[in-house]
Amino acid sequence: MISQNYKTEFIEFLLDAGVLKFGDFIAKSGRKLPYFINAGDIKTGKQIERLGEFYAQCYLDKIGADKNTVLYGPAYKGIPIAVAAAAALAKHDIDVPFFFNRKEAKDHGEGGVFVGYVPKNGEEIIIVEDVITAGTAIRESLATMQTLNNAKVSGVIIMVNRMERGKTEMGAMEEITKEYGFPVYSIVTIYDIIDYLEAHPERLPSPDHIDRIRAYLKEYGPKA
Repeated sequence: MISQNYKTEFIEFLLDAGVLKFGDFIAKSGRKLPYFINAGDIKTGKQIERLGEFYAQCYLDKIGADKNTVLYGPAYKGIPIAVAAAAALAKHDIDVPFFFNRKEAKDHGEGGVFVGYVPKNGEEIIIVEDVITAGTAIRESLATMQTLNNAKVSGVIIMVNRMERGKTEMGAMEEITKEYGFPVYSIVTIYDIIDYLEAHPERLPSPDHIDRIRAYLKEYGPKA
């Protein structure tokens, strides 16, 4: 189970599972990153169960136990996150439906682009993703869900707020909120990770990585 200090536990989980890496990477936005967070490195049953528990805790903290929602996991990384989060919430006696998309629409069998629960008119959808850099993946998810009648996205939950600007000078998460009217929640922020690494420098391949992350944030952080 998750303790009250779940943010620290989550950062340690990211490091232990190899989800949080340090080096030189290229984000979907094209930016050169000094660190990388990849939910695709979750490889075992225990790891995905644990990840689901962290998402469930964030859901309970930010959305609450009394809200009726549907979880949507964008293909591909969001799919296991949605399943694991729904299973973790079920342990709290919260039975949340979930669905996800195919990359290409199926033209036989049940057909369509979506798999799983079909949101009903008026039900609120929570998107679960790994990270947001410039907000590109969230916009793609919203475009995909335009085919759903009366779909209403009411929030997004991600692993880490990178604290980067999006298409404008605003932060990517704030930009999504302003553009679409729903909040984006994160389990931790990059500054939570920096604070942890400064207290545990042995978890870094070299001490200069914190400076590299701070320099990256200075260049790509919000300007407004």
